[in-house]
Amino acid sequence: MKLRILLLSLAFLPAAFGASTPALVTHEFIYEKAPYPSCHASTIVEATQGGLIAAWFGGTAEKNPDVGIWVARQEAGRWTPGVEVANGVQADGKRHPTWNPVLFQPRGGAPLLLFYKVGPSPQTWWGELRTSSDGGRTWSAARRLPDGIYGPIKNKPVQLADGTILSPTSDETDERPSKWRIYFERSADGGSTWTKTPFFNDGLKIAAIQPSILFHDRVGGDKLQAVGRTRQGKVFSIASSDAGKTWGEISLLELLNPNSGTDAVTLQDGRHLIVYNPVTRGRTPLQVAVSRDGREWKDVVVLEDEPGEYSYPAVVQTSDGKVHITYTWKRQRVRHAVIDPAKL
Repeated sequence: MKLRILLLSLAFLPAAFGASTPALVTHEFIYEKAPYPSCHASTIVEATQGGLIAAWFGGTAEKNPDVGIWVARQEAGRWTPGVEVANGVQADGKRHPTWNPVLFQPRGGAPLLLFYKVGPSPQTWWGELRTSSDGGRTWSAARRLPDGIYGPIKNKPVQLADGTILSPTSDETDERPSKWRIYFERSADGGSTWTKTPFFNDGLKIAAIQPSILFHDRVGGDKLQAVGRTRQGKVFSIASSDAGKTWGEISLLELLNPNSGTDAVTLQDGRHLIVYNPVTRGRTPLQVAVSRDGREWKDVVVLEDEPGEYSYPAVVQTSDGKVHITYTWKRQRVRHAVIDPAKL
């Protein structure tokens, strides 16, 4: 009798994510336990050698000096334990927190790049870079980026048709009032040297940071759009017709934004996909939307809708066509979702 009651009750429970949303193929934690209580700001990439690599920062809490950059690899469908590959320990022994790792794999067999920030706060941090030639198993020593160059601030760079790496970045000043401004960094030599554009907003009327770059003619082409986080309750948008050398006027989309990070990618079929929190306050739910023109968006997958913080997504499309998303789960773990865009 008890078994019958249990089976009847289960029949009325909501379907599991994978069953109710056919496009959502996998929904898993990258790790269950870690030697630190808090994590945030994950990033994911497909390595040249194949396989997925993810990174995030972890420690006692964001801004604390013990926060380091941790990396895990997916092998044979399973994630390896996270390994700390970077921290903010200085030559004099003083330790600063690390922030916002970003993984990027250039074309042509170039080493995998790991950008991250080091310093007491976003107003005082600096950029560092490590590289890996073996799919994230081992890493070079840290190289400090030139003064004024920070690398991608949260979301992945893109590589243009001519090989130029275009890195989306932004600035959070400690002025009063604080200005949040976006700009872009460019490298024509695989990340050895960089130049930077001017700021493309005043940082006040639309206070914007953490861009993601989309392509509007072809992947690697000249017509670009950047979207991302603001203080104005909606996702910003800005466009370029010359491969990111100059940009037009910044504006707001109808996509809601609670002053929380987003990420977006242009799919192989030309559609655009964004992962975001569709509210003006809080960081739940977390969901996926798609668009054909970058202006009108349709929500297609809910990743999380329970109480808690689900935030700072990273998204890539791998060579097999699948879309991979990582994000912060309650500041306790990193979650990984796989979506089949053919079913969106």
